[in-house]
Amino acid sequence: MQNFTRLSRAAAWIILGGILVLVAAVPHRFTSANGELNEPGYTVQLTATAQPPDISEIGSTDGIVVLGLLIGLIVITPILVQRKTWSKN
Repeated sequence: MQNFTRLSRAAAWIILGGILVLVAAVPHRFTSANGELNEPGYTVQLTATAQPPDISEIGSTDGIVVLGLLIGLIVITPILVQRKTWSKN
């Protein structure tokens, strides 16, 4: 019985998530104050956007390496701390 409630709860969350995804994916139509149906609020930009000067160095991966090491430390540190407490028990 408990397995059924667990399964039904998971199924309910999956169905609810699917409904939310479908509702979010539908293009919305907006009505104006007088009740007329308007197209979605998309705007077309006709003017060109100025491009900022490119200051990155081609082939430079210094920032990627630093962030990779930082993420690695964030992931590995709790694992090592937990392992240390396990070895005491």
